[in-house]
Amino acid sequence: MGFGVKFWGVRGSIAVPSPQHIKFGGNTSCVQVLAGDHRFVLDAGTGIRGLGAEIFREGVKEINLLLTHTHWDHINGFPFFTPAYIPNNKLHIRAGHLRGSSTIREVLSNQMDNPMFPVPLEAMQAEMIMEDFDAGGSFSLFNEVQIRTAALNHPNNATAYRIEYGGKAICYVTDTEHVPGELDENILTLVEGAEIMIYDATYTEDEYPAKVGWGHSTWNEGVKLCKEANVKQLVLFHHEPDHDDAFMEKLEAEAQAEWSGCIAAREGSLLEV
Repeated sequence: MGFGVKFWGVRGSIAVPSPQHIKFGGNTSCVQVLAGDHRFVLDAGTGIRGLGAEIFREGVKEINLLLTHTHWDHINGFPFFTPAYIPNNKLHIRAGHLRGSSTIREVLSNQMDNPMFPVPLEAMQAEMIMEDFDAGGSFSLFNEVQIRTAALNHPNNATAYRIEYGGKAICYVTDTEHVPGELDENILTLVEGAEIMIYDATYTEDEYPAKVGWGHSTWNEGVKLCKEANVKQLVLFHHEPDHDDAFMEKLEAEAQAEWSGCIAAREGSLLEV
């Protein structure tokens, strides 16, 4: 693949392994971006377990994990990420929301500490490089790949990512809450002209008023951002656990009626740019 994205976990808040969540998927947030020979993992929700199994089978030795934030649904799959236990593997983990309060190493270690988990972080035998940065900056991990970031409106902070390769861009924008009647300038600047924006569409417009302050948005807001920033395709993401397959099919149809460039993320699906 030249440039594309594969969805391993598309759900928000908590995993929902049920017969009513098969078509869209029940695992929490984990997305893989493939750029030439390079692969990036975005978030470590329960979906990262399946991704880790694939990476192990393929013999991939170096992984870059970019975390939006460290709420449970975005890191609780990390202890089950098989490549992190393999000697001679290299895992580079970055987070842009913690500086001044904690470090990404402390958070991941605490999650795996007694009495929450029986296997400590030290049991992971891969070489792990953990780096905290300030959201809003940019960095280049490889000559042909540029990564830009932006701060998001979310409790305890969160970071959005724009991955650029071959003159094209995929943006990952979750978890974030919009302000009614305003477009988030941080997001608009980050996603301008991108081929794909993966966006937090946890709630419907009817549900949102009761959830103000919880840190999430709607598909309607995603459409507005894409139109304003000339984004080619919107992928609805971070599906609410109570939104089963029937609900998601209806929601996707409503969004597509508003803007044809919109789809809902499905676990296991692959989008090429």
